[in-house]
Amino acid sequence: MRYNEAITNQPSEAVNKTLRSTYSLLAMTLFFSAFTAFLSISLQLPHPGLIITLVGFYGLLFLTHKFQNSGLGILFVFALTGFMGLTLGPIISMYLNLPNGGSMVMTAFGITGLSFLGLSAYAIATKKDFSFLNGFMMVGFFVLIGAMIANFFLQMPAIQIFLSAGFALFSAAMILWQTGEIVRGGETNYIIATVNLYVSIYNMFLSVLSLLGMANDD
Repeated sequence: MRYNEAITNQPSEAVNKTLRSTYSLLAMTLFFSAFTAFLSISLQLPHPGLIITLVGFYGLLFLTHKFQNSGLGILFVFALTGFMGLTLGPIISMYLNLPNGGSMVMTAFGITGLSFLGLSAYAIATKKDFSFLNGFMMVGFFVLIGAMIANFFLQMPAIQIFLSAGFALFSAAMILWQTGEIVRGGETNYIIATVNLYVSIYNMFLSVLSLLGMANDD
């Protein structure tokens, strides 16, 4: 039996359980992340900076993967998403202080939410194999990293637009791929699936918010 056939023939009960567990945990982590972001805005906490953000994110991501098969994995998922919420708070606060900032933030939330629901519904309904996106995501990842490095030195608006649009597309592809893996039985660990989907939603929101800000010359 071929690999794709083996995945498709996974028991539906197991697939449905992984889906339920993933979306339940994702909903809770999104609410928790929103709470920590609100807390950060209310306390007017400064952004921790790039280095602390990267160390905190990858450190907690490593611990989440290390304990993905135990109860500690869930604890580290909440630690990771709560930390990312804290880093998101100062960014949202900055936009809220701009003209029409509140509407931009709400629009970004709406676009991100509708995009996630639409992409997830499509992947679940069609049960398509999105493994063909692997090459696109691999190349896209390195292209985006290269553009980030270039933008660090050049600070060109055109590169920033490319980065924001690129991360939005990359996040959309990741949502399709991860949801497809769950539906087809290729991903059975709901902790890892939750983290992948959360990071995609987080990146998509920031990308859309950045594009809206640039469209408003902010």
